[in-house]
Amino acid sequence: MDAFEEAIQETASKHAPWFVVPADNKWFTRLVVAAAIVEAMEHLGLAYPKVDAATRKELSAARAVLARER
Repeated sequence: MDAFEEAIQETASKHAPWFVVPADNKWFTRLVVAAAIVEAMEHLGLAYPKVDAATRKELSAARAVLARER
C-alpha cells in the first residue's frame, strides 16, 4: 500500500492528476468516474467557435454538396 501511495504522489500533477476510485461496487465506481470526467470538462472552458456570415454561407454550401452525394 505504501508503494501504491508513493507512486501516485510522485506521478500525479495538476495537469495530469490521478483519481483513486473504489472498485468494489460497479455503480458507485461508474458514478465517481463520470463525476471526475464532468468536472474536468467543466474546467476546460469549452465553447462553440464564433462563425461569421461568410463562413456560415460556405458551410451551408458544403452541406448541400454533401447532401447531394448520398
